[in-house]
Amino acid sequence: MFCLVSMAFGQEDSRYLIETGSVPKESGFKMKDWFVWCGSAIQVDGVYHLFASRWPRSTQFPKGYMTHSEIVRATADNPLGPYTFKEVVLGKRDPNYWDAIMTHNPSIYKTGDTYVLYYNARGNAPYRQIGYATAKHITGPWTRNDHPIDFGRDANNPAAFFEPDGSVKLMWRDRTLGIYLATAPSYKGPYTIVNDNVWPHCKLEDFYLFKLDGHYHMICEDNAGGVSGHHRWGVHFTSDDGIHDWHPAHPIVFYTHSITWPDNIGIHCQRRERPQLLIDENGNITHLFTSVLFQGETWNQPVPISFTKKSR
Repeated sequence: MFCLVSMAFGQEDSRYLIETGSVPKESGFKMKDWFVWCGSAIQVDGVYHLFASRWPRSTQFPKGYMTHSEIVRATADNPLGPYTFKEVVLGKRDPNYWDAIMTHNPSIYKTGDTYVLYYNARGNAPYRQIGYATAKHITGPWTRNDHPIDFGRDANNPAAFFEPDGSVKLMWRDRTLGIYLATAPSYKGPYTIVNDNVWPHCKLEDFYLFKLDGHYHMICEDNAGGVSGHHRWGVHFTSDDGIHDWHPAHPIVFYTHSITWPDNIGIHCQRRERPQLLIDENGNITHLFTSVLFQGETWNQPVPISFTKKSR
């Protein structure tokens, strides 16, 4: 099954092996008459819940999301799916709110006994902003915060990492693809920007943060190919403190635009973005989720992944 990509990268006295597998053609999350994008999954009591963005196919891709995107929840009894639509979680609301027009880029987390759904949105401000909704149960009801996190600028692509004490690191980008990182004692804030230039060398977006073997890791999209040499491939960075000194892993590529079906027939996606990992209840990385565009169709595609520590 693990046949598509095999990559090793070094870090101090350890190295890791990343292998991704083939997937059934009817896996993932698709919706007729809708563009489906983003996609953040979490396992709760044996059920896999996928939070994704959708907007009508009668609008444009990708620009239609700016005025029509809403966040939905879908479920499956296994990580690959297929996922079944359950409900709209965050849609339009009163025009006086910061997130009245659209909601997008969901990222789901659990901290303590609370589920936290970060997202970006547009409303009565002239730019996108980041905020969150919370629930005690994965099925809701969800309470939307009435105010965004005050970063005072266009904010997009939220990615969080929660420490065991409930404190949080939050990474995002602005409209120029400048990358910022803030910390807060909890998801409620207050948020303090601790790095306003995470990666100044080239354009990156669509972040996902995790921690492994005492190091912080970030996977993201290499927007213009400035790191990997390949436009929009997935790339991998590490940091000792999760705030400063982010540096490329070796090799830098985390995923390509290729996906393999069980019959070993591969497809090369026109776009493959928004990487998110599924981490099981034992802390094991089991699946990579990405949004894909292929021959005019869009969906969220999970792929099995093995992330193994190897001795030198």
